[in-house]
Order: sequence, then C-alpha cells, then structure tokens
Amino acid sequence: MLKNRVIPTLLLQNGGLIKTRKFKQAQYVGDAVNAIRIFNEKEVDELIVLDIYASRESRRPDFETIGRIAEECFMPLCYGGGVSSLEDASRIYQCGVEKISLQTAALSNPGLVTEIAQKYGSQAVTVSIDVKKDWLGRRKVYASASGKLLKEPLDALLKRLVDAGAGEVLINAVDRDGDLCGYDVALIAEASHHVNVPVIACGGAANLDDFKKAVDAGASAVAAGAFFVFHGPHRAVLITYPKYEELEQTLGVKS
Repeated sequence: MLKNRVIPTLLLQNGGLIKTRKFKQAQYVGDAVNAIRIFNEKEVDELIVLDIYASRESRRPDFETIGRIAEECFMPLCYGGGVSSLEDASRIYQCGVEKISLQTAALSNPGLVTEIAQKYGSQAVTVSIDVKKDWLGRRKVYASASGKLLKEPLDALLKRLVDAGAGEVLINAVDRDGDLCGYDVALIAEASHHVNVPVIACGGAANLDDFKKAVDAGASAVAAGAFFVFHGPHRAVLITYPKYEELEQTLGVKS
C-alpha cells in the first residue's frame, strides 16, 4: 500500500463531469459514471466528487446522482456540495458515501461539522478550504459559494474547524486550479503545520514529481483534477491514472 493516497477529484454540474481553470471556464469532459468506471479499472485509492455549484445556487445535494455514483464506485468516496444539515449528511452516507466534504456550511455553521462528527466520526468529515491570492499577492481564504475573500486568517480557520471535529482538510489553491503548473507547496506546508489531521493537497498538479513535492511539504494525500482528465497541450479529454509501480517509485509504500 502506498504511503500517501493519490485522489482524482471530479467536479459535477447538472449531473455531468466538468473541469475548471481557476474556478472559471468550466469545460464539459464527459459522463461522471463512465469516468468512475474507468477509475475502478485502474484501482484508484480514493475518489472525491464535488458538485461545485450546489451551494452557490442554494441547492440541496442531488441524492439520485450521488446514489448512482456511489453504487458504481468501488473505492472509498468523498462527496461535497450543497450539504447544509445533518439530514443531508445522513442521506448521503446511506447512499454508500464514506466521507462528506463541507465548505460553505462549515464556514457559516461549524456546529454542523461537530454534529456530523459526533454521529458518524471525525474520519467521515472533511473540510474543504479554498485559498486565493488578493491583489497584493497575499493568501486569503476564499468562499467559493459567494466568491468573496474572507478576513479570518487561514491558521485560525483551520484550528477552528479541526477543533469542531473535522478529521481531514482538503486545501485547494484557486489560482492554480486546472493550470497544471504545480502545487503551492508553501500553502501546503502552512496548512500542514497548523493541524494534526491529514491534509489533502489540491490545485495545480502536473506530474508525479508534483505529488512528491506536496508530500515533502507535509501533505498526507494528493488530489488533482486536470492531471487525471486531460492529455497533451490541447487538453484532449483522456481519463487516466498512473500505474501503481510509478506511484510506488515516487511516493514509496507503507512498511
């Protein structure tokens, strides 16, 4: 088994699979269920599926689509998007999803993180934190549903949400999203320094060396989108995943 998980992140819009660049320019890349079938064949470690417009559009999770995805998915699955209550979370877990990712609800109501963690365990709750640079180049927490930069410092927010019960943090560099330009290793190092739970690095991965750099910076797992769905300079859609031997050579295995 690899020392670090390598996790494809799939973005949903109206039940279809899309990919963004810097959280904009959404491009349709195919059917989500078909992509999951391919990842099943490639024996992927884990999968993250995010409905990125649900909270923005004040929609509840699409439980029917989540159910279809969970039924098809043979690896551990994390779902995020539109979860705003313990009832929502319970229905998603009942679909067969192992983890729920919270962002909008966690920012406005950390008590929901606690509620879910107390009922299902901290290991079942991931908080997703997006970070974007302001016009002065300073890293700020970014609330993707509202499109606003927040005043609360990253370290304070991380501590608050982990104290609330989050068992994992997904940290995403908005400015690198979909650009295949490498992770923000300084951001990963900062986030990892402030929490004692696993940190999943996301945003910018272009090659296996980027995975290694993220892990060396403190990430427990690495996630990527464009790296797994595009191929070549023209970004042709091709669902792929590195061979286990390649990942083993890059990241090593658990002793």
